[in-house]
Amino acid sequence: MFTGIIEALGTVVAIRDEQSNRHFTLTCPFTQELKIDQSVAHNGVCLTVVNIEGANYTVTAIDETLSRTNLGDWKVGDVVNLERCLLAHSRFDGHIVQGHVDQIGECTEVVDQQGSWLFRFKYASQAAGNVTVEKGSICINGISLTVVESGEDFFSVAIIPYTFEHTNLGKVKTGDKVNLEFDIIGKYVARLLQK
Repeated sequence: MFTGIIEALGTVVAIRDEQSNRHFTLTCPFTQELKIDQSVAHNGVCLTVVNIEGANYTVTAIDETLSRTNLGDWKVGDVVNLERCLLAHSRFDGHIVQGHVDQIGECTEVVDQQGSWLFRFKYASQAAGNVTVEKGSICINGISLTVVESGEDFFSVAIIPYTFEHTNLGKVKTGDKVNLEFDIIGKYVARLLQK
């Protein structure tokens, strides 16, 4: 389980395809602390560390992951939000994040509000119980954020300068694809109401 509080930024240094799988090699400040079989969220996608060599480590994404997330668009040099799993004795600063991306969203607007930034995103549908509510939680590229406005197929978030500077959200522009994980409690409530 994760909290959506980004721990560090990593950089993609190599990509290798093997049958329908794609192996990503990254470097980050805490590579030396990782171990094989450890789960790390990459832009909100829980991936398992399969190899460590020096300052680099490798994770593998299967076809299902590539089709549901923006990982298929990654290129060497891309900057990725990273978060290791929550420790049992840690503070819970964000919200419950599973690292299971529901779908891809698209940035439709970035507004510089002279001290903060407003980002608007659209997404395909609420069919799977993917809903947002004003002042509720949403996970974008692994970042726990609060929803400002909520519609049937869109929402917005406002971020502070720290988030803009210390995550890859500051590089997101209109038309870019992001990973969305909707609030797990909201998804359960929506599912129960459908029954």
